[in-house]
Amino acid sequence: MPHNSDNSCTLYLVRHGDSRQDANRRYIGQCDPPLNPQGRAQAKSLQQMLAHTDLKSVYCSDLRRCRETARIVGGHRGLRIRPVPALREIALGDWDGLTVAEVCHRFPGEYEKRGKDMVNYRPPSGESFADLQARVVPAFLEVIREARGPVLLVGHAGVNRVILCHVMRRALEELFEIPQNYARLNIIERRDDTLNVKAMDIAPRSTAWEALEISPVRSAQTSPFAAEQVRKYGTGQSTVKPLSKPAVSS
Repeated sequence: MPHNSDNSCTLYLVRHGDSRQDANRRYIGQCDPPLNPQGRAQAKSLQQMLAHTDLKSVYCSDLRRCRETARIVGGHRGLRIRPVPALREIALGDWDGLTVAEVCHRFPGEYEKRGKDMVNYRPPSGESFADLQARVVPAFLEVIREARGPVLLVGHAGVNRVILCHVMRRALEELFEIPQNYARLNIIERRDDTLNVKAMDIAPRSTAWEALEISPVRSAQTSPFAAEQVRKYGTGQSTVKPLSKPAVSS
């Protein structure tokens, strides 16, 4: 597992398990469905994946699907689950819970407007991804600045993507190039004030995870999987200094 000095933190950033309640493609932002049976099984696989990791603390969005995932993955260790409201998924306002077809019918032309400006478009009563990053990154930095040792943070697809964009200094226009599947793992390491992404979107029981278990990650170049992610998605360093203004790109 990744190296930890006295003033370092290895943050295991995961997306919650599957919470879809039907087969329709829906906008699910801050509406609050539970995990479905597949999602609970995915969280159990994450628990097994991290069974030998000595987690020191567990944080999550306060939405139910993240709290359930955090309890399954880390609750059995006797650690307090710490919900953080600022880590909620993007607010989709009047679109939340609707299918794509329903949005197109009720809000003519708005789906197309969002597609042309994913960073700044706000659904009625909702947030843009720029708004999301401005809300989420300070909360993330507070967690990783104060934490020591291995830490679990259970977030959402949008939340995790804006965090990874910030750490890797990637423009928010590129956030959908970063994969974030259900119950997958990302690793962010802090040494003193420097942040590095070590791996992204790792599945339980995968060869990528096995490679990390066999060979501890000490730089982006020492893990074959991390090196592949660097080539495919880019990398970079960031610091734990707070944002001075809302960020459209980092």
